[in-house]
Amino acid sequence: MAVFRGSAQTNSRRSLPAPSDEPGDSVADVRRPKLYGRRKGPKLSDHQAVLVETLLPRLKLQIRKDADPEGYFGSAVHDVWLEIGFGAGEHLLWQAEHHSDIGIIGAEPYESGVAKLLAKIDSLGADSRGNLLARVRIHPGDARELIESVPHASLGRVFLLFPDPWPKRRHHKRRIIQSNTLSLLARAMKEGAELRFASDDPSNIAWTLERVIAHGAFAWIAESSKDWLVRPNDWPGTRYEQKALHGIPVFFSFIRKRKEDVPDLQFRASRRK
Repeated sequence: MAVFRGSAQTNSRRSLPAPSDEPGDSVADVRRPKLYGRRKGPKLSDHQAVLVETLLPRLKLQIRKDADPEGYFGSAVHDVWLEIGFGAGEHLLWQAEHHSDIGIIGAEPYESGVAKLLAKIDSLGADSRGNLLARVRIHPGDARELIESVPHASLGRVFLLFPDPWPKRRHHKRRIIQSNTLSLLARAMKEGAELRFASDDPSNIAWTLERVIAHGAFAWIAESSKDWLVRPNDWPGTRYEQKALHGIPVFFSFIRKRKEDVPDLQFRASRRK
């Protein structure tokens, strides 16, 4: 599932992190804490390397400021969903295969994860592969770049599944669920859009629930414990979960409230300058 490398809040007065030697890192990247760790992992196989050179350019998102995200796809789509940190891409592909009128964008800076998703798409039959090439797009970088670029109320669903919990207290500021990130998502998501979050880390679970409720732009729709302890039918498991879970997972669903229910959202969710 997601091997997302955490989030950060820019309010800290600590010194800036040292510039990274990873390719693609810019001065702007250095000035705000990363939503992820390293970009590189184990050496790609020859086949994966070829796919990164040949297939990724066909799927890579070329972000355009204020562009309607539906225009990023090669066929007409009814809605656009975003998965932040898609890991090996199993969940993303399942959603794409089971929702034929949806365009799905996956944001994943980890090169190995991107290569694994490309290999999965490449292994499909011609018809399935062609359909997914039209409805899947990849942003191999910081998800905030995309979230900040789309017009207001553009995304119909956002997935944040098993992000890095950053368990040490001094690293909590790097968790993705922060007030600022929630404001960015609230601006980008449609009224009634769903934010799905999963974790098996008790500290991160409590952290997330507290901050989402306190933020005010999202409503937690659970009515009983089974609504977060039992996996919904349209929420597939992955091999990552099978091998990496260390606790009882929860499956949170939050709904973006209507604009009239969050009167000050236009100020709190203003776009980063």
